[in-house]
Amino acid sequence: MIARGALRRPVNHRPIRTVKNNGDRQIIDMVTLYLARWETRFWAWLIDIILIGLPLWALSDRLPPSWEFTVSPGLLSISLSSIVLFLYWTLLEGYRGQSIGKMALKIRVAGRAGEDIGFSAAAIQGFGKAFLLIPDCLIGWLAMPGSKQRLFNRISETVVIETRETEEPEGVTYVKQEE
Repeated sequence: MIARGALRRPVNHRPIRTVKNNGDRQIIDMVTLYLARWETRFWAWLIDIILIGLPLWALSDRLPPSWEFTVSPGLLSISLSSIVLFLYWTLLEGYRGQSIGKMALKIRVAGRAGEDIGFSAAAIQGFGKAFLLIPDCLIGWLAMPGSKQRLFNRISETVVIETRETEEPEGVTYVKQEE
């Protein structure tokens, strides 16, 4: 028999799963992950675009037109901005699961069980955001409704979750004095 319970996410981003043997049955404590809303993900993406993308677009306007390759209507875009955004998302999300926008909105990219994703999964899911955003999102919304995954999230076996790091650690209670 399996008993399910919710554990709070530790700050180090590694889910806790404990297996206890109780005679002839196994009890497994499960991790609860809260999938981020599409609106929250959009605002995090927009923060990244404003902080990283806009300065790059201003710089790339000074480059010769042969530097940019686009398949209309926005299905594929390869430019200085998209390459730098791809590297930005791969490095930050591969290292700590969060870009600046995700940090601001308290969400992060994780493996399907809540584990850290590493650079290869970050590169796969970041590729869709940087180069194929429109088809990546449309396929996710239309072909996988309710999963809250883009196509490249599914391919990289990642999800975007709420961090919920402001909760009290297990076994600790904060007492707040009235002011």
